[in-house]
Amino acid sequence: MPDTITSAGPAGKYKIFSTAINPERTISRPGLQVLYVIIILALLQLFVTLLTNGFALSPDEATWHYIGRNWFRNGLIPYHGGVDNKSPLIFVVFGLSDKLFGVNYWFPRVFGTMCQSIGIYYLYKIAKKIAGWRAGMLAISFYGLSVLWHGVDGRYVSYTETYDVMFTIISFYFFLSSKRQKGFFISGFIAAMGLGFRLSAFFSITALFIASRHKKRIYTLMFCLGILSGILFLALIGFLAGIDLHEFYTYALIDNFGAGSTTDHDFWWRMVQFYNMFFYSELILFYPLLLVYLFVKRRVDWLVLWIIFVFIGINVVGNYARVDLKELLPAMALTGAFVLAHLINLYNISMKQVMLIIWICFSSKLVEPLLNFQRVFTGEFQKAENFCHEPFIQPDESASRQLGLWIKSNTSPGEKVLVAGYGAQVQVYAERISPSIYFCATQTKLAKERFFNDIKRGKPEMILVPLFPEYKQFINADLRTYIDELVAKDYYFDRCMFNYNIYKIKK
Repeated sequence: MPDTITSAGPAGKYKIFSTAINPERTISRPGLQVLYVIIILALLQLFVTLLTNGFALSPDEATWHYIGRNWFRNGLIPYHGGVDNKSPLIFVVFGLSDKLFGVNYWFPRVFGTMCQSIGIYYLYKIAKKIAGWRAGMLAISFYGLSVLWHGVDGRYVSYTETYDVMFTIISFYFFLSSKRQKGFFISGFIAAMGLGFRLSAFFSITALFIASRHKKRIYTLMFCLGILSGILFLALIGFLAGIDLHEFYTYALIDNFGAGSTTDHDFWWRMVQFYNMFFYSELILFYPLLLVYLFVKRRVDWLVLWIIFVFIGINVVGNYARVDLKELLPAMALTGAFVLAHLINLYNISMKQVMLIIWICFSSKLVEPLLNFQRVFTGEFQKAENFCHEPFIQPDESASRQLGLWIKSNTSPGEKVLVAGYGAQVQVYAERISPSIYFCATQTKLAKERFFNDIKRGKPEMILVPLFPEYKQFINADLRTYIDELVAKDYYFDRCMFNYNIYKIKK
């Protein structure tokens, strides 16, 4: 008779899937094989993330690097040296990167790859504990390959989702494996660390909380105490670092809703992005396996709860950024792993053949990194002479980096520079401070008022105004008019570079 593995779920003990092992196919030294797979996945991640277009910080990375640099280098704490809707923890990562290596894109991505690999390892431990070694290998293959997909912005491993997901996976591991109060407290505390990186971790925590209600009350209490302790710990660290908790509440939470905010989208835009995210991406590869899992289980267990609440969270936030799907991948990978491990054991299917099919079907397209690998040897491919004439195309990462470096070499360290619109990449490579904490366009009522007041208090020595049509498309007319009137009154035209008109203040 085949053995079965039981695990504590929302309703207590339940059988999950058969995990009988054919003695003739028992794997020797499984730990080394797991290590090899994780190393291969990490190398693939580094290949994808380091050979990205322009070899430069993305707009989001540039925003966090700018704020982190102002914090670590200039002593301007978050929300005084720049505003973004992210947690100060991500500013720490990029501030440390600048402190150690200056303006670079590789350190946050290498560090993110390390953290992601830790998450992969703990996902293996979850699957192995519940359904055996095969399920563990399948789970890390599914997850490690899917995080590289273009549909989840696999190159951006330095984003907050990486840290949120890592802590969430570890929290689930302690929750599922613990038989003592201490383990549930640790699970809650680690979950709070994920919440500290990204507030959407709240939805995964909710799934864990509901699952804990079916355990002993003391376990639920310890889990909640762990969460509360983690939140208080992060609040204390922020307070000691000088971060104003009211400013965090205002800029990281409240200012993200309403007109002009990042969530200000109409119904039809949301529907289109919903379709693109969930039906026009590689995520559909998981759907057949999820359906089989639901058919076999015929119940809502902790894993289904995880998927449901993350799905709800993505839609509540409503940005539909591709990288948000990374929060869904661990649970999807586990469902696929449990289903295939069950089928392998039930029908005596070759594990090697199944793994081969997974690695073929779930592997990411490597067109972009392969193309950029050639550019390592050919050098810059974006030249200044290709810009400042119609059609005015929006400069890419390479052009933005070059423009920023030109500004750095043509201004003094104490001079302030304003890049109108979404110019975080130019700003970060210029290594010059913006005259406003809203250095990258934010168009809420609060943001506009603060921006206008900041400029009145101290005009920058240089202003860059975009020529490309996206500037008029995405930046409101009142902001554009204000910039145009400012440069017409107090500045003179110096030159055009990379489709930006550059103005210097009149002496």
